[in-house]
Amino acid sequence: MNISIDVQEMESIISAKLAGEIDAYTAPKVREALLPLAEQSGIKIVVDLTDVHYMDSTGLGVFVGLFKTLKKYDGKLVLKGMSGRLKRLFDITGLTDVMDVNTEVEGGV
Repeated sequence: MNISIDVQEMESIISAKLAGEIDAYTAPKVREALLPLAEQSGIKIVVDLTDVHYMDSTGLGVFVGLFKTLKKYDGKLVLKGMSGRLKRLFDITGLTDVMDVNTEVEGGV
């Protein structure tokens, strides 16, 4: 189980492209890469999940923590490119009601 994290910073927008699986093993790596970036005022973090094929509750926890930290610092989190399977996970937990989730990938049942 591996995760690839590519982070690009441009002024107050940070783009992160994740690929692989976000689970108990890889979630700490995602947290280490993104959480410190969220601790700046007015930052927008856009996370591309197009190439993430699996996420468990540990991964959800990372995004909840990231969302809360960004909110504390008047920032914004955008999750994009979710497969149908990942979106369903966010729907079931009610996170799509509070987070900005843009589904740009079709399929992924």
